[in-house]
Amino acid sequence: MHAVTSDDHAPDRPLLDEIERYYDAAPRSAARAEDFGPLTLFVREGDTGWHYYARPTPGHAGPAATAEDVRRVLERQRELGAPEAFEWVAEQNPELRAAVEAAGLTVHEHPLLVLGAQDGPAPAPVLPERVEVRVLGPDAPELAEAVAVPHVAFGNPGTAIGAAGAAELAQSVAELAADGAVARIAQRITDGVSVQAAAMEGGSVLCAGQYNAVGPVGEVVGVGTLPSARRRGLGLAVTAVLVAHARANGVETVFLSAADEAVARIYRRAGFRPFATALIAEPAAAPQA
Repeated sequence: MHAVTSDDHAPDRPLLDEIERYYDAAPRSAARAEDFGPLTLFVREGDTGWHYYARPTPGHAGPAATAEDVRRVLERQRELGAPEAFEWVAEQNPELRAAVEAAGLTVHEHPLLVLGAQDGPAPAPVLPERVEVRVLGPDAPELAEAVAVPHVAFGNPGTAIGAAGAAELAQSVAELAADGAVARIAQRITDGVSVQAAAMEGGSVLCAGQYNAVGPVGEVVGVGTLPSARRRGLGLAVTAVLVAHARANGVETVFLSAADEAVARIYRRAGFRPFATALIAEPAAAPQA
């Protein structure tokens, strides 16, 4: 996979700028921004919640970020005990890759897909009998499982049917309830920051995901299917419900980042189109002993 460049087709600059504004605004609902000139580090507030990342500073008028700028942010992340992570869009800040690689980080590429105001989503797949997909309120009894299913899914990556199922889900529910993750999602739903949807069968959640919106732009995040329930069209169905809800509530542009091309193909079936390349930089994984 390679980043989409002007050699492939001219980037949609207004849409790139719109998504960049979203990326800068979205973390601010739960984090503070620390200024590092050409880079901004988002730091979670308090001792709970998500750890965030560093990104290019929108509209920065000075020189582009250097390896030394990246190292300054890395030092601050280590001081905070936060992940050493940078995220950005290749087409928006192509110069940043050289700086983070010079600082010793490894860059991973992920397809970024978009569903613009002019794009109509494909019809939702026909669901298996007894499966329903709906948006959950903050007090929904299924919310804890909906928060936990993606954790199980991402802990068992890929699109193939796997063994992880009810037992692993119950363990994840207990862990996430204990550390306050379920309560945080419930509060974000109450505050109108996040929308959670789930596919359920017999009262159990099999697939779940969210979208977060800032003005007219929304990002679909964390769509995951319990490995034992994969290849039933559930991820596509949850995504379709999230998109429909977003558009019904004034969101014009919906986008997401896929783990790889295999996952991107699923989202293309929901009407999303390839648009750009999301980049994540982090330290190289330590070799296995």
